[in-house]
Amino acid sequence: MTYLKRFGYFIVTGMLVALTVSLVVSFLTQFLGINLGGGGYAGLFILCLVYGLVGSFVSLQLSRWMAKKFHGVQVIDPITTNITERKLVDTVYRLARNAGMETMPEVGYYESADINAFATGPSKARSLVAVSTGLVNQMSESELEGVLAHEIAHIVNGDMVTLTLIQGIVNAFAMFLSHLITMAVMNAIRRNDDDERSGFGDFMLRQVIYNVVSIVFMILGSLIVNYFSRAREFRADAGGARLASQEKMTAALAKLQRAYALPHNIKSDDDKTGDSLATLKISGKAKTGFSRLFMSHPPLEERIEALRNRTYAQSA
Repeated sequence: MTYLKRFGYFIVTGMLVALTVSLVVSFLTQFLGINLGGGGYAGLFILCLVYGLVGSFVSLQLSRWMAKKFHGVQVIDPITTNITERKLVDTVYRLARNAGMETMPEVGYYESADINAFATGPSKARSLVAVSTGLVNQMSESELEGVLAHEIAHIVNGDMVTLTLIQGIVNAFAMFLSHLITMAVMNAIRRNDDDERSGFGDFMLRQVIYNVVSIVFMILGSLIVNYFSRAREFRADAGGARLASQEKMTAALAKLQRAYALPHNIKSDDDKTGDSLATLKISGKAKTGFSRLFMSHPPLEERIEALRNRTYAQSA
């Protein structure tokens, strides 16, 4: 479980799908003699596109279940009599109704000192809003409402589906380009090798080359995914400001900024074990320099400034 949490949902999916495509294509072309795309690359690209999109959407369909398992989310009974849980459910339901949602999302919490929350699920009707115990214990009711409004905005905006589509396309191009480079390298090796390679040895060499190249492309592809992830955070902040209020949304982000500025909060629980829900949470770990390109969330100070200056529409 800890090992799986060290990878992002879509990065894991992408790599597994990439390996699957590599095995299938190699088996069809080398062992069965099937020529994909009539000798061209169209068939290969279509196959990669199908696998890339299918793999990402399968991950999306499993996202709510995976979130519960990976983070140990305890779903709250809608008719709970616990005061804290009752307030949490009532706030989420009220915000969801105000946002026009007909089916209420599941509401849950998970044990973590990290002050965070996330929304996930394959659709509005099958969504989940979860908060950490650290967030519930350290935020006021108005700040908590701002956080929950932000997460409801993610659901209403369809951000999970949008990112899934983007990730699927990125996966497809990564797989396709990896195959092209692998074929070029294998052809170069054969030209410089007196022995005609064939069979299992040739197959394994191809897999090694392909997997190394595909990892590089997956890392580069994450730059694109994270760019769109940062943009959607500004949109969710704007949605949170409309559903709760600009003051509550700003206060929530300011509270997060102060909390993560404290020495004991710089290294959170998720930093120790990895974070499979990084792109789904309300805040992420700050980075500097070139590493900012790998951030799934904009810096909190930029988000607060966008809210205070009402420039979140342009930021989005």
